[in-house]
Amino acid sequence: MTHVSPNDAVDPAFDVAEPDGGAGAATFNSPHSGATYPASFLAASRLDPRTLRRSEDAFVDELFAAAPSFGAPLMRAHFPRAFLDVNREPYELDPRMFDGRLPPFANTRSLRVAGGLGTIARIVGEAQEIYGARLPVDEALARIETYYKPYHRTLGRLIARAHRLHGAALLVDCHSMPSAGALREERPRADVVLGDRYGTSCAPALVDFAEQTLRDLGYLVLRNRPYAGGYITEHYGAPGSGFHALQIEINRALYMDERAHAKTKGFAKVQADMTTLVRAIAGAPLAALGVHRLAAE
Repeated sequence: MTHVSPNDAVDPAFDVAEPDGGAGAATFNSPHSGATYPASFLAASRLDPRTLRRSEDAFVDELFAAAPSFGAPLMRAHFPRAFLDVNREPYELDPRMFDGRLPPFANTRSLRVAGGLGTIARIVGEAQEIYGARLPVDEALARIETYYKPYHRTLGRLIARAHRLHGAALLVDCHSMPSAGALREERPRADVVLGDRYGTSCAPALVDFAEQTLRDLGYLVLRNRPYAGGYITEHYGAPGSGFHALQIEINRALYMDERAHAKTKGFAKVQADMTTLVRAIAGAPLAALGVHRLAAE
């Protein structure tokens, strides 16, 4: 049986690197780069640590580490995605994974749950089952209370502060994507995929701006395929109210050895290029991004 106990908890569960001066309208978020695995989780898993790490957005927080230097907070998780995924609804849970009755408000029928990738994932990699036995329902609820809810409270406060101070808030949700898998269907293969929930989560000019910046740096950029943005982009993006959310997915082959889970020589270049992107977004006038200032609610 797994459990979240004070001696086994990931502490801190996440952190926020704040700018030295005042924060601007942009916030950067790396929800899947966590690599601190609770011992009880590892004991409950039927997979070895290297296999579990295949779901990480490894080193993405480091790629965007310069954000605070340009007035943009950078938030990052320390717990791993295989343990808890904050880019899902809070109770997107598969009843087949648990012993006991889930709360009646749990979303048990989403496509993500069906695919094994709910708030608490059932699989990693090529559909490899994480657990050797069912988990107690209390374990799922404890992870949500201990990690998920504090994470989103903090992220929500950062975005609300930006909106209050600047009349608009820009969230850039930072991820990486495997070089194989879903991308095999893309011809040519993308270096970066920008997701705006098919035009609903942020101003089109912001996506245009990010895409052009990346293209000028030599990247092949696609939009919304195969990644249109997850729960974070959908939940926090409300352009009509001055909240803009853009997801960025970077091809891991550009900066890491995916099998060895190690940085390659390409890491320094990608990091420098993401710094250029951060500087461009954080430093651009909101009007240039198609973002209109609104009075805070």
